[in-house]
Amino acid sequence: MAPIRSYTNWNVRSTDNDAQIEPYRHYYFICEGRNTEKWYFEKLIDIRKELSIHSDIELVYLEKTDEDENLSNPTQLIDFADQQKRNGAIAFDHKFDKMIVVFDADVFESIYTDYNEVIAKGLQKNLLGVTNPSFELFLLLHYPNSVDELILTDQVNIIANNWVGNGQNRRRYIENLFRKKSGMRPKSNSAIGELAHDVLIAIEQEKKLNNDISICKGTITSNIGCIIESIIRDQCN
Repeated sequence: MAPIRSYTNWNVRSTDNDAQIEPYRHYYFICEGRNTEKWYFEKLIDIRKELSIHSDIELVYLEKTDEDENLSNPTQLIDFADQQKRNGAIAFDHKFDKMIVVFDADVFESIYTDYNEVIAKGLQKNLLGVTNPSFELFLLLHYPNSVDELILTDQVNIIANNWVGNGQNRRRYIENLFRKKSGMRPKSNSAIGELAHDVLIAIEQEKKLNNDISICKGTITSNIGCIIESIIRDQCN
């Protein structure tokens, strides 16, 4: 099995005199995408103090490598996450730590029919972060009023998420919508990560959408903000 890269800033100290205390709880992120999610969650880790995340919590982004790099099938991704806990790649404490597996639900709209089985399996041992149609939906939430102005007024096209454009300009509808709003290409612009500074806006806007991943098929859905909010509120008690 290919090695997995871990990104965290827990052991980055502001001064050499700061005491190092082993974190009470780790939150590990494994994501379907290679670039967009990586840039976002690594920036979220960098600004943990800005978000007042408890000092006893460590956030860790687990980056897939080599033959696992393109792993995106949700079932395989959940199996991969479970393997990391067993093979010693990470120091996972089943009593305290949390594994968060992030993936898009749009594949179930056109390819898979076993969505409920996948969700049930994944929730046995993990937290699941799901967006329907894709992660660009969650990114859009970082812009004030985007739910009312861009999402709720365009639900049919967003959930269909058809291809638009031709040739090198061909992309899915939700990505095209995000690019128009942000001026960024989410799969090739690392500045995507800077949106994490506005995650509190995204958390509040997400509450206007469906957050129940068990009923997200055919419904615009995101629960990424719910998970991040639960981390911010976690007081390790």
